[in-house]
Amino acid sequence: MGKVLSIVLGGGKGTRLYPLTKERAKPAVPFGGKYRLVDIPISNCINADFKQIYILTQFNSVSLHNHLANTYIFDVFSQGFVEILAAEQTFETSSWYQGTADAVRKNFMHFHTQNPSHYLILSGDQLYRMHLREMVRSHVDSGADITIACNPVTREQCTGLGILKVDSKGTIVEFVEKPAPTKDISGLKVQPSILPDRSFAAEGKEYLASMGMYVFNAGVLEKTLDNDFTDFGKEIIPKAIQQYRVNAYIFGGFWVDIGTIKSFYEANLDLASVNPAFNFYDENMPIYTHRRHLPATKINYCTISQSLAAEGSIITNATISHSIIGIRTLIESGANLEGVICMGANYYETIEQKAKNRETGIPDVGIGRGTFARRAIIDMNARIGEDCRIGVDDRPREDGDHDNYYIRDGIICIPKNAIISAGTVI
Repeated sequence: MGKVLSIVLGGGKGTRLYPLTKERAKPAVPFGGKYRLVDIPISNCINADFKQIYILTQFNSVSLHNHLANTYIFDVFSQGFVEILAAEQTFETSSWYQGTADAVRKNFMHFHTQNPSHYLILSGDQLYRMHLREMVRSHVDSGADITIACNPVTREQCTGLGILKVDSKGTIVEFVEKPAPTKDISGLKVQPSILPDRSFAAEGKEYLASMGMYVFNAGVLEKTLDNDFTDFGKEIIPKAIQQYRVNAYIFGGFWVDIGTIKSFYEANLDLASVNPAFNFYDENMPIYTHRRHLPATKINYCTISQSLAAEGSIITNATISHSIIGIRTLIESGANLEGVICMGANYYETIEQKAKNRETGIPDVGIGRGTFARRAIIDMNARIGEDCRIGVDDRPREDGDHDNYYIRDGIICIPKNAIISAGTVI
């Protein structure tokens, strides 16, 4: 297959995930109790034995850099690496990345040092598990210049996605970006015979949506970016379909974009369901993350159902349902959590630090005694005092920004390092 160089697009400011992106890059947002979003595409690459990986980002990249540096360490014999390429000023350009295509274009000087035959371009904010080697092999065997991963979707889902029209040979002949609900796109329906499973058509999944994942022949990528276009989905791909042979690789498995607070919240909590759509327990294709060497979670006299608890937590006399408990989360007696994502903490407080908390009148890191929380995201190192009521009482949940919390899609978000005083009602 030649040499494949993987490029993960880290995104811009991550405004749709704010306030989770207030102090970190979007790929560094914690996920699933112990992971980061960027672990998903990187793990898929490693499982495919594609171990030369660049991450492109430009906003709040410190936490992302720390995570990657502490996690993805390859031995000298594998020639593997995971490196961040942040926007930088040079004698040729002084501007930041203007879009996904512009970010790739500005880093060819680094890519050329690897002399790749193919580029694998992935998104940094999606949840899926794919045999990427099969996708690249399909691309090579087909003789295509570009291959786009796509997934069957319903007409209702088409509105927020790029929709592809594919002929009987799997060649993409048309691309429509986010068609309006009232627009007639029946001509874009996929032929059932080329779907991996006939059940997709029976379920109403008669359209193919671009997953924002591409395989390019190295020379073709450089030619398609020899212009001023800034975005792959809106500009590069539609033009490339007219000039090159662009094939579809139909995935057919679980795939979700987790770029908004609502999708992030729902994708996380689904992991705690009895039969989650995404399986973290696949030993043949694991999802890797930072090895922290934390002790097992301690659970004292608790009632816990349909929840995940990451390592290093201490939960005492609490009632927890359909929730995610992140690393080092301390939950005190009498707490009640329902539909809550606790991202945990970066450290344990010492006895001396807790004594100082008493003196200064601030809560300890974690969830205080008697606190009730519903439908909320509590970010890292948040201090939730005793007897707080978060999303429990009959209060309006209009989206907006407040002093020490935010509401997005009706979900209460407590930001990183926030202090919620004892007795607070949100």
